[in-house]
Amino acid sequence: MSTAVRVVIDTNIFITILRKDGKNRWMFDKILNGEWILCLSNEIFLEYWEILENKTNQTVASNIIDFLISHPHVLFVSNFFKLNLITADADDNKFCDCCFAASAAFILTSDNHFNILKQIEFPKIQVFTSDEIKNYYNL
Repeated sequence: MSTAVRVVIDTNIFITILRKDGKNRWMFDKILNGEWILCLSNEIFLEYWEILENKTNQTVASNIIDFLISHPHVLFVSNFFKLNLITADADDNKFCDCCFAASAAFILTSDNHFNILKQIEFPKIQVFTSDEIKNYYNL
């Protein structure tokens, strides 16, 4: 039985975990080491791909996409429910839906639209910023 923690990472955080010298690199290392399982839906995957192509070059974007497709600690899930929990930016709901479908422990984001989730009792979806999760892990 795996003790890995299932997580969903908003695009704004995902981009920051890839830099080898970045403050959030430790998150990527947790995925590589199997401590975290990165949960993705097709919608999140396509958003990652689009942003990677815009913020990097084709080679870097392709390498990361290949990693996501093939790494054993990346889990693709199907969203059978549209929870519509975030009204301020409906596009953010894909992360909530993925978290729910994957039974993930939390969403990592720097987007304030996700703060509404702290007020919703069901389904309970935990949300952390990169600083909050770093403090949680005492890093």
